[in-house]
Amino acid sequence: QVQLVESGGGSVQSGGSLRLSCAFSGYTYSSYCMAWFRQAPGKERAGVAAIDTDGSITYADSVKGRFTISRDNAKNTLYLQSNSLKPEDTAMYYCAAGYGYCGGYYYRLNSRTFEYWGQGTQVTVSS
Repeated sequence: QVQLVESGGGSVQSGGSLRLSCAFSGYTYSSYCMAWFRQAPGKERAGVAAIDTDGSITYADSVKGRFTISRDNAKNTLYLQSNSLKPEDTAMYYCAAGYGYCGGYYYRLNSRTFEYWGQGTQVTVSS
């Protein structure tokens, strides 16, 4: 069974930065497509960024140029470097894992692609 544990959330002012981490355990990390999703109160869960098994990366338009996703297959860890944070980035951020190659943009940012989810880490950005 795959387990995902997020960390690194917190409260920052607009323009600040946070680095989120997701520790993966249970199976072979490198065989999984990984992604970050977020959900704000009253809104649906939305894909933020994903990194596939071959290293291909997809970002939501709202975070392009500000967020960077990366994975360390030696440490079984997924990261999300979030810079120039805005109040609209405030949400619960979730790590997700899907076995195998995700595919293109549609699949990498679609929650149905992913079987395993973490409990989430809260990011709050104040103006």
